[in-house]
Amino acid sequence: MQGRKMAAPARGKFELFESRPRDVETRLRELAGWGGLVISRGLATFLADLSMSRDTQQLRQLDKNHLWHPFTQMKDWCASEEDPLIISSGKGVMLTDSEGHSYLDGNSSIWTNVHGHRHPTIDAAIRSQLDQIAHCSALGFSNEPAILLAEKLVGLFPENTLTKVFFSDDGSTAIECACKMSIQYRQLKEETRRTRFVAFGGAYHGDTMGAASLGGIGVFQDRFASHGYPVQRVDTVEELEAIPDEDSDAVHAVIIEPLIQGAAGMRTWPVGMLRRIREWCDRVGAFLILDEVMTGFGRTGKMFACEHEEVIPDFLCLAKGLTGGYLPLAATLTHDRIYEAFLGEYEELKTFFYGHSYCANPLGCAAALGNLQVFEEEEVLERIQPVIEVFAEELEAAVERSPHFGALRRVGLIAGIDLVDAGTGAGLDWKAESGARVCRRARHYGLLTRPVRDTLTLMPPLAIEEGQVRSMVEALERSAEDVLGQ
Repeated sequence: MQGRKMAAPARGKFELFESRPRDVETRLRELAGWGGLVISRGLATFLADLSMSRDTQQLRQLDKNHLWHPFTQMKDWCASEEDPLIISSGKGVMLTDSEGHSYLDGNSSIWTNVHGHRHPTIDAAIRSQLDQIAHCSALGFSNEPAILLAEKLVGLFPENTLTKVFFSDDGSTAIECACKMSIQYRQLKEETRRTRFVAFGGAYHGDTMGAASLGGIGVFQDRFASHGYPVQRVDTVEELEAIPDEDSDAVHAVIIEPLIQGAAGMRTWPVGMLRRIREWCDRVGAFLILDEVMTGFGRTGKMFACEHEEVIPDFLCLAKGLTGGYLPLAATLTHDRIYEAFLGEYEELKTFFYGHSYCANPLGCAAALGNLQVFEEEEVLERIQPVIEVFAEELEAAVERSPHFGALRRVGLIAGIDLVDAGTGAGLDWKAESGARVCRRARHYGLLTRPVRDTLTLMPPLAIEEGQVRSMVEALERSAEDVLGQ
């Protein structure tokens, strides 16, 4: 049976879910009639049930029943005394949980959010694109947001340097793209001796098998060490430069997180190191892959970390902040020399046979265009410079005051503070989870962040104000005293 036709509701009046189940069922039936479709009473009831709000305790129990969380020991998470925090909304640099408590987003929702939550420019960009299409394939087709975003990204670098953009889904896949492109390039050029990557100790480049094999943190990499890419690890640029000439011509790419390593505990690199790596790569003919998944889009005080030492890589990997922290999207940028090696006749099989279903997703690309628009219109990089100064001053003062704070490492609006024994200054036993306990306590002072073991990390959205910086640092200091000062 076909429902009756109805005129489309006026824009701005379209409400699918209302407060009562009967309203939802009625509305769904109206929409079914409008679209010329039939909707069953069972489906209407099911969707109505989904639309009804549940109280926090119900949601927590459902979470424990069904969700498997990343990087989380689920035995602890599902313990009866554990009350998981459920985030329900955000505005600017603030997050609100399901019980109405507000918190500063001290780690940008895991290093992703750039301009704050619900930024009107990015919101509008996504809504506008939704009026057109949410997704179309990049395999055999293209779309306007992807085309314009590629042009914008290329325009952020000197002319005729990084000229080509390959879109994927997240940081790991951006790394995989760079690795596979570099490997295939060597094969196409018959440079068969170059088979080895050089990566750095303490590195983290993602969790897919290839990207994980380049990492230097045992807990992420050791279990899968027998799989992945062939890699030689070094800890310093001096070790890199000491690789004998007869071995360096087997290296096809060096990969590094520029200026600062995130998952290593915000470990900073010496000034000038990136420039020396670039020079070494040029001398021996190796590619340079820069993982700017964390550092990109203003985190270090410049749009990209590589700008601090005026280095242009052969491959640049972007994700996290690419869409302003709104949607999953990644990009791998490279130059013409790489790209042109893949050109040829169909039967030559030079094609880069790689891609995902959601490559160049129009919604993600629209969000990314909105992100770049905010940078331009609000002069974000200029505006954050005094905020960075306050960030540095407040952190340095807190480390000076607190007996529980050890080494401070900071670049731009990225920082890590080591927790130490107040009496000896020695590091703490990581098994005691002191960092996690301090961050949990920080919730009581209106701050959400996560540690890297016993390194407290801060990486707020660029939209943070000076007063909020002071509140954030104070919350960490007070939390450390509460937990460790007893």
